[in-house]
Amino acid sequence: MDYKKLYQEKLITADKAAAMVKDGDWVDIGWCALTPKAFDQALAKRVNELSDVKVKGGVVPYELEIGKADTTGEHIIYHSWHSSGTERNLINNNKYGAYFIPIKYSELPRYIYDLEDKINIAVIQVAPMDKHGNFNFGLSASHTWATFNNADKIILEVNENVPVALGGYLNYVNIKDVDYIYEANYEMLTLGKAKFGENELQVASHVVGLLRDGDCLQIGIGGLPNAIGSEIAKSDLKDLGVHTEMYVDSFVDMAKAGKITGMKKNHDTGRQTYAFAAGSQELYDYIDGNEELMAVPVNYANDIDVIASLDNFVSINTAMQVDLWGQISSETVGTRHISGAGGALDFILGAYRSKGGRSIVALKSSRVNKDGVRISNIVPTFLPGTQATAVRSNTHYIATEQGIRNFKGLSTWQAAEALVELAHPDNRDELIKEADKLGIWRNSNK
Repeated sequence: MDYKKLYQEKLITADKAAAMVKDGDWVDIGWCALTPKAFDQALAKRVNELSDVKVKGGVVPYELEIGKADTTGEHIIYHSWHSSGTERNLINNNKYGAYFIPIKYSELPRYIYDLEDKINIAVIQVAPMDKHGNFNFGLSASHTWATFNNADKIILEVNENVPVALGGYLNYVNIKDVDYIYEANYEMLTLGKAKFGENELQVASHVVGLLRDGDCLQIGIGGLPNAIGSEIAKSDLKDLGVHTEMYVDSFVDMAKAGKITGMKKNHDTGRQTYAFAAGSQELYDYIDGNEELMAVPVNYANDIDVIASLDNFVSINTAMQVDLWGQISSETVGTRHISGAGGALDFILGAYRSKGGRSIVALKSSRVNKDGVRISNIVPTFLPGTQATAVRSNTHYIATEQGIRNFKGLSTWQAAEALVELAHPDNRDELIKEADKLGIWRNSNK
């Protein structure tokens, strides 16, 4: 087969790709760093020509042009599988006609196969075609294969700056299996390294103190995970493994410090396994052509049984709030949308089932608002509308800058006591009063 000839036959422009979108269509624009930027711009230019076009994406690392172009939601309705800050703003501002899709991320490929609404057009950014006619989308292996298999038209945005993420499976598509391609060599969409301070380092020190040589890690994104990764990189730990949902800069720091070998993993030995990756240019450079990495669909990366099959698995996830019953919230504050559940629950459950496994939820005990008032992130009960990402029976370890505690097997009063100890000292007296009102405080408690 003459792949170069086939490439030329299918080569169009981003404007022509956007021109294929019709009223009422469902359009999938990929995931995170591989969101097709040129297609977004081209579709935004057509906004007033269209009606009821429904777009799906997730973890978009920039402000979507289609969101800025249609402030009514009448022409293009955006749907997020998992929200970044820019998507959050669209969703919380109702006039944009943007909505969240609550999902269990590990099940996303199946959701797509079971959809009643067919995907009319799927567009994603990919690396340039190799000599075998393949385009790599390993930065977002996630659910891309399932999307392509359920789409009427597959269009690729070919970008020479996209790294080739190797080592896994279902992380490429062949020229013969796509309908159209266009070229757009934008700089990669990056996420700045989230900064961290003394409080985050204190939390990190408690988390790292629970780790052992040979542990297999999952870590999320943000200032606190970055602090944990920084502390691991400086520690004496060795032979760590990686099996995670999102591959982030923290892992690069640990790998370059010689902490990650993956040689103690029960399977995928020597490989750092992930469903999607996003971060700095340094991260993309590290991923490009690196056989040590393993890009896989999310229904493998986040599968509870797969996680549990890896001995000494440690999941490290962050939360916005924890209540005195031990429930975890990472998605909303009241009815205000923040993010999504992602794979947090899968990793919480899988890590605890792992032989020698530990599930850790980390957060700062409090925050100071613009008026200088200290607000506790450990609360008596969640505000109405707050979504619980993990219920109290799933909670294993919780860590703040005040310490770390194991919650498995604790009674309600013991859990309340432990959470008060993990709260900031300025907030403890009020939490004790509220725990007493809830009937989960003993007079014998200090």
